Amino acid sequence: MCYGRNNNFTGGMGMLVLDFINVGNGDAILVREMDGDTQRFAMLVDCGHDALERDDHPGLNDPNSRRIYAGDFLRKNGVTHLDILLLTHFHRDHVGGLERVLEAVTVGELLTTYLPPADAAPLDPDGDNGLPKAARNFLRCMDLYAIPLHRHAGRIARRTELKGNRPVTLMLTPELTMDILFGEPALYPRQKELCDAAFRGERDGYDLIHWAKSMNVSSLRQRLYYHGREIVLGGDAYAHMWETCTATPCEILKVPHHASLSSTTRKLLNLLQPKTAVVCVAARRPDERPHPYIISLLREFTDDVRFTDAVEIPGLVKPVYHESVHLELS
Repeated sequence: MCYGRNNNFTGGMGMLVLDFINVGNGDAILVREMDGDTQRFAMLVDCGHDALERDDHPGLNDPNSRRIYAGDFLRKNGVTHLDILLLTHFHRDHVGGLERVLEAVTVGELLTTYLPPADAAPLDPDGDNGLPKAARNFLRCMDLYAIPLHRHAGRIARRTELKGNRPVTLMLTPELTMDILFGEPALYPRQKELCDAAFRGERDGYDLIHWAKSMNVSSLRQRLYYHGREIVLGGDAYAHMWETCTATPCEILKVPHHASLSSTTRKLLNLLQPKTAVVCVAARRPDERPHPYIISLLREFTDDVRFTDAVEIPGLVKPVYHESVHLELS
């Protein structure tokens, strides 16, 4: 499947600019094709968390921190319109920042694996204490997604629900192409069934818990092709889901799932051979993300391993403070 996008281009070589935004927890990746100071095309992949500090993580307590909400980063960099907003899955650290993003920009097209009913009422997860905590957390994630879509409906021109049954190829610009890759195809109809039922008020705690544990398995991945070079954005996909797929060497790898222990393997990295690896992760996470073994493994393949936040692993990683990992490809 191939779609044409954004045909208003002038001649001349552009530049692909990627900003892996330091949202603290989660992913928010801004992809722009630029012609000098003129934005030809812009896409945001995920929106980060709704808080710069999670209440289940240690306090930041770092006056040098450069964490920034995705919406604020867009404003600060003069981005007022996104041609595409792509959501890989519905965990809070990927969709929680949607409200601020839609306050900052208009969107040409939303690409997602689930669209809530147009008349969907808030799910109010905290009002249903009969549900297990994991089930309520899933409903909270869906509220953080569905409420901004309803509140800012006029700021999104087109909404597309991706079916997940086969890869999608989009020609974003004459120079930039993107493949969207899915998890197990059977997951997406199940996701729709469970979410539609939740918005109807039908809530099975057992089913919701099991789906909450499957969300990373349903995470989208993207391969971008620009001037013969490949950028791989791994979402939160676990390595075992795609290390047997046909993967080719890439210029840039966004390491999946915040460089957790399950995020990558030697087999997968042998296929990808990244020249630059970027880890979207909060500093001082209490759950070994990034995992020291994964960072050591990445450094067997590239010396250029970067982190969105000021991660420090004694003897392995020194903290670097910035609002984004900023990369340019010409």
